Amino acid sequence: MRLFVGLPLPQRVRDELGRALEPHRAAWPGLRWPDPETWHVTLSFLGEVPETVLPDLETRLARAASRYAPMTLSLVGAGAFPSAHRARVFWTGVYGCRPQLVRLADSLGAGALRAGAVHADRRRLRPHLTLARSRADADLQRLVEDFGSFAGTGWEAGAVHLVRSHLGAAVRYETVAEYPLVAPAPGGRS
Repeated sequence: MRLFVGLPLPQRVRDELGRALEPHRAAWPGLRWPDPETWHVTLSFLGEVPETVLPDLETRLARAASRYAPMTLSLVGAGAFPSAHRARVFWTGVYGCRPQLVRLADSLGAGALRAGAVHADRRRLRPHLTLARSRADADLQRLVEDFGSFAGTGWEAGAVHLVRSHLGAAVRYETVAEYPLVAPAPGGRS
């Protein structure tokens, strides 16, 4: 099964982002804009994982998540990969507890590899939410500039989700498991 670990967005965050994106979507019809119901922040892409790996994977992901406290995050600004002038991906940044978020992603990825998810992406997390894709390189400099002032309302991420991707004409995501972030906040009382 094709899996990733990610953070879902609360409905109010999806609604706010959808309203902010609406005029841009209409102005850029050549881009593929995913359904807002599928929006999520990918922390660790695991790729194809055999079902036999799932029990150990779930144990290791739960353990990794439990070592982190809930995080207040927000969506801010815009960018493109690999660059705004020859983009394939248009995104908004994820801000707030970025260092902790990157460490969490590293922990989840390491746990997944130890569990046997051998196709797990080993790149360091660059916290973002993909908003649109292009089949060919596209100059999205104007779109990045126009959406660059976006600053969304913060939300508390209290759990990470193990998600199965069902590919096809319409991509569908299914949450396999949810792992709470339960460690006390740094400097907080236990």
